[in-house]
Amino acid sequence: MTRLDEYRFAGRTAVVTGAAGGIGEHLAYGLAFRGSDLILVDIDPELLDAVASRIRRAYPRLPVRTMVADLADRSVVEDLADRIRVEHPAIGLLINNAGIALGGRFDQVSLEQFEQVVNVNFRAPMMLTHMLMGALTASHGSHLVNMSSLYGLIAPPGQSAYAASKFALRGLSESLRGELAERGVGVTTVHPGGIRTRIAENALVGSRVPEEEIEPNRRLFAALLSFPPDKAAELILRAVAKRKARLLIAASAKVPDLLARLMPVGHARIVRALTTARGGTSARSVVRR
Repeated sequence: MTRLDEYRFAGRTAVVTGAAGGIGEHLAYGLAFRGSDLILVDIDPELLDAVASRIRRAYPRLPVRTMVADLADRSVVEDLADRIRVEHPAIGLLINNAGIALGGRFDQVSLEQFEQVVNVNFRAPMMLTHMLMGALTASHGSHLVNMSSLYGLIAPPGQSAYAASKFALRGLSESLRGELAERGVGVTTVHPGGIRTRIAENALVGSRVPEEEIEPNRRLFAALLSFPPDKAAELILRAVAKRKARLLIAASAKVPDLLARLMPVGHARIVRALTTARGGTSARSVVRR
């Protein structure tokens, strides 16, 4: 496989989805510090504007463009990609970071909820990557980052939609890495563990999950999200610079990954026992990001 030089951030355009908070927000700050022109995408206009304003104050000469988009809507994703291509026919870095969580057993979530998670977590990054391929390959040495998850490594009960979407994104990324290397584009798949973001409070809950189970499980899993998002973002940008194919963040991702490698079948019993011991599996409303 072709070996790529270290990624150069300064003076190149970086696109970041889910940039209004959490890891995405800190990726934006880190990219600005490294001199990248920015296209920041999120569904929340107020939070997105706040992030962009902070960057503009700190780096007044740096081009920062914001685009508000609901990535669950196919037509919106198509329009977003068209706008990016028109304004930036060549981009250096695409980071598909946006994602949503959904808690509940498979029979407790509606088909519409399941589709929404798959649309945001997999279809949107797939479409953006496909539609921006020409911009990525316009200059040699570009890079793609797809944000999978701990649940792209293991699939515990109560996370069928999220795990399915993140396993799919992992598979797409690993295939693209082989395809794009000869075209001068690197690919990094990121598997964060318990990152301290708002994903716990923003998570969807299955429409058939009993009301009394929702909040206790939300509080329980929110307490497990302890890894700082700014540190996670820095690790990701260092991985991009070094063209790493795969990045696991925090012990909460590394230990389960090792367990799954050592026990490809048996690890599922351990994961199931641990999640059940922490209060049942019907309202897994938090996903490690």
